[in-house]
Amino acid sequence: MSLSQDLLEQFCAIVGTGNALVTSHDIAPHLTENRDLYHGLSSLVLKPKSVDEVAAIMKLASETGTPIVPQGGNTGLVGAQTPDRTNTAVILSLARMNQIRDVDATGNTMVVEAGVVLKTIQDAADNINRLFPLSLGSEGSCMIGGNLSSNAGGTAVLAYGNTRELCLGLEVVLPTGEIMHGLKRLAKDNTGYDLRDLFIGAEGTLGIITAAVLKLFPKPKGRAVAFVGTESPDKALALLNAAKASGTLTGFELIARIGMEFAVRHI
Repeated sequence: MSLSQDLLEQFCAIVGTGNALVTSHDIAPHLTENRDLYHGLSSLVLKPKSVDEVAAIMKLASETGTPIVPQGGNTGLVGAQTPDRTNTAVILSLARMNQIRDVDATGNTMVVEAGVVLKTIQDAADNINRLFPLSLGSEGSCMIGGNLSSNAGGTAVLAYGNTRELCLGLEVVLPTGEIMHGLKRLAKDNTGYDLRDLFIGAEGTLGIITAAVLKLFPKPKGRAVAFVGTESPDKALALLNAAKASGTLTGFELIARIGMEFAVRHI
């Protein structure tokens, strides 16, 4: 089973034929993930450039009962960004929505579209002497929309929290095609229900994040790294609490001996 030719043409018309992938060769990279464990099928990958195009796609999908699979940098390792094998889903890639809309050094905020690569955001913050603290192994290719949709943790959670804590506002396209305009920059906001938190960590199941307001932080004056051996997990926990007492701990990783031995032997 696959989508009808007429429906495929309706979807393609929204983004323009040059921004719709229809050949098996072009679609193939979007049908699996980095470990090559999950394999899906799809006849169409759409690459919208604007929130209005995303809204039009979702409206048509809602009216025709077409499954939509949102995809960012395709760096996830659990298959959430991979379509199923029914060949009825359309993949919606946010890769072309890659603009940094605004950088506010005074207000310590940045407005970015969902397809902006995490490293690009880090560099843009660094250029104004600020820090965007989210950092993880795939930061050179993962996109902020996926980071938000998965509520990514990264290496600095102890100091700055998960991605949820790094976001002030969202622009989201709902399954019906309606747009939630929530790009607020107010840090102190106690106005009741916060819809933003419903979409962060929802893996795209409630709506498609198209833009976000991110928090920026002062750059650290310095940084020190220690590699310490402890006799037991209890001793490691005591070390963690001692380090946290300084108030400046950014990251803390516990590596078992077997892991170290494996790395030394094979890597």
